Amino acid sequence: MHLAVFQEPYLSFVLNGQKTVESRFSRIECAPYRQVHSGDIILVKQSGGPVRAITQAAKIAYFDFQNDSIERVKTLYGAGICGDDEFWESQRSALFATIIELCYTIAIKPFDIPKRDRRGWVPLDCRQRSFSF
Repeated sequence: MHLAVFQEPYLSFVLNGQKTVESRFSRIECAPYRQVHSGDIILVKQSGGPVRAITQAAKIAYFDFQNDSIERVKTLYGAGICGDDEFWESQRSALFATIIELCYTIAIKPFDIPKRDRRGWVPLDCRQRSFSF
């Protein structure tokens, strides 16, 4: 299980079904790179707010831009990612990417989860997986 933090407009795009692919770009190998797998559950958290939805990872792809290109990611997954030109330009310095095709996304009654750091993606260990819905 994972906690993924979303900013607008991407949170709304996930909630209304327009965004079907989540992408995480980084300069280092950090979560979710090589840590999320097909079938994993993802809690969708609003940046600075509560968890608003739950989704499942369908297909996963990992990219190392030493051997691949961001243009390939944009060509293959751009429509589902819903990124504008500014988004793609901001990813140009990335060395790694995790691409997650989302399925079975459902909005839930919002609930708070304790999170005080700035990470945008947190793999949850078994002690962190008990929630009161």
